[in-house]
Amino acid sequence: MKKEVVTLPQVKKILEAVKPDEMDQIQRWTYDYVRKFAKTDSESAEKMVKRLVGECEIKPEEAIEIVNIMPTSIEELRAFTYGWKKLILTETLEKMLAILRTVQ
Repeated sequence: MKKEVVTLPQVKKILEAVKPDEMDQIQRWTYDYVRKFAKTDSESAEKMVKRLVGECEIKPEEAIEIVNIMPTSIEELRAFTYGWKKLILTETLEKMLAILRTVQ
């Protein structure tokens, strides 16, 4: 087994491959959660993560956090990036939002 950080849409895609009657309780709760909160499809999420990492020079884990939340404004995005304890320029935040808007 290997550990890998994935987006909510990717979790949804993984769990959709499992029959509901074969899921344990945690898998069912997780599937219910991702059905409600995944804001894009798995392929788009993967493209967004790659572009955010490549073009905005952030870590994959940070890109995944952004894709999971899908912020719609600079202020909302800044609230999440503030916890990373590094300064991100406004132009980079604008580029992040543009990526989120164009890939969907």
